[in-house]
Amino acid sequence: MSEGRHAVVLGAGIAGLLAARVLSDYFSQVTIFERDSVEGAEVRRGVPQARHLHGLLDRGRTIIEQLYPGFTSEMASCGATTAEALIGTRWYVGGLRVVPTSTGLTSVMATRPLLESVLRQRTLAAPGVRLCEGAARGLIGDADRVRAVSVSGEYGAQAHATDLVVDATGRGSRAPVWLTALGAQAPAEDRLEVDLGYASRMFRRTPGQLGGHSSVIISTGANGRGGGAIRVEGDRWHVTLAGMLGDHPPTDPIGFAAFASTIAAPDIHEIVTTSEPLDDAVPHRFRSPVRRRFERLDAVPQGFLVLGDAFCSFNPLYAQGMAVAAQQALALRDCLSDGPDSADLPARFYSAAGKVVDVAWQLAAGADLSHPGVLGPRTARTRLTNAYVARVHRAAHVDPLVARTFMRVANLIEPSTALLRPRVAGRIMLRGSSSTAAVSDFDGQPSVDRTPIPIEPTR
Repeated sequence: MSEGRHAVVLGAGIAGLLAARVLSDYFSQVTIFERDSVEGAEVRRGVPQARHLHGLLDRGRTIIEQLYPGFTSEMASCGATTAEALIGTRWYVGGLRVVPTSTGLTSVMATRPLLESVLRQRTLAAPGVRLCEGAARGLIGDADRVRAVSVSGEYGAQAHATDLVVDATGRGSRAPVWLTALGAQAPAEDRLEVDLGYASRMFRRTPGQLGGHSSVIISTGANGRGGGAIRVEGDRWHVTLAGMLGDHPPTDPIGFAAFASTIAAPDIHEIVTTSEPLDDAVPHRFRSPVRRRFERLDAVPQGFLVLGDAFCSFNPLYAQGMAVAAQQALALRDCLSDGPDSADLPARFYSAAGKVVDVAWQLAAGADLSHPGVLGPRTARTRLTNAYVARVHRAAHVDPLVARTFMRVANLIEPSTALLRPRVAGRIMLRGSSSTAAVSDFDGQPSVDRTPIPIEPTR
């Protein structure tokens, strides 16, 4: 730990808390500034998406478990759902249910407020970490180095001297404007217009629903419609419906139920139409995923880093945001271990974080571009990849080996190249054609045999 060294984190969301936890191992003082009050707030004003489903991919969960030992069991003790993906959960991809099979993946499903609360308590328990209410107004320094940050709080705007500022203020980050004001470069942006809209509602869960065998249902369809229903704390169903390209779910009860009837998972429609609603449906709109290319800048100021959605925000349908933020926090830890005072820390971090983002962005952007209405460059590679992914979806409906590999890739545990291994690719080509894919009867029983298939060791 660097004695007498001070780090400031802007934003007390998931990315900010993970960053603060990592920084606490290298700085004697870590101050988190958050513009919203966290006392007694079920949903913070700055996080309207907190009312909707949040999925934590297993790659994110395992990293958080490293940073906060016992995290998974603590979440379960607070009422979160934990289950093995595809065993205690039901996944519908491309309109078909993925065959139930062992994946070695643990799903942790809870409301965003619970997840944030647990991480906040654990982070603030780390030595030297404190949380203060205040909104960041800008950086103080020059194009070579950031030396302080201006924060407005109870006593007006004040400058807080710091050795490192980490911007984790989310997709609305003002980092490009702040950097320009210092005379530094602002990053270029990649953007896709998906115009996603979703609506969420809570329902009372009754014992034995869905046969008592599943507490998580996730569905994404080829038409851009999707949804999810998860059992959350308080023995409730948290249901979110979503649609892309302006095809947004209604919030009135009749319209909400009608939209639920059109997605691939009949389980979700059953929950909506047979369970007692506990609140009204609330909407949210997400127009575009945005990637800021900090890793391509020729020069970056010392003493300033950008992390989380401020670096890259993803289409929420794919639940990548928290897992990628966790990977970036791990990259930050690795970079700090080489020297928190080194002049090239920002460049090294952006290089490492950019590689992390590459994987998730390619998966998400490819999926977005499979919808004809999404504007964006479609190279020959993109078209071939999406054609292959469509085969993967169909094969995963009937083949346990493909299903397992696909889920591990989607959870960022294995690289996408795992789907190209000869043994897996052969099954995808054999069982992924539209003429051989089985038609789902939606009762969890695929119309093929379930003979166990040996799985290759993870490389």
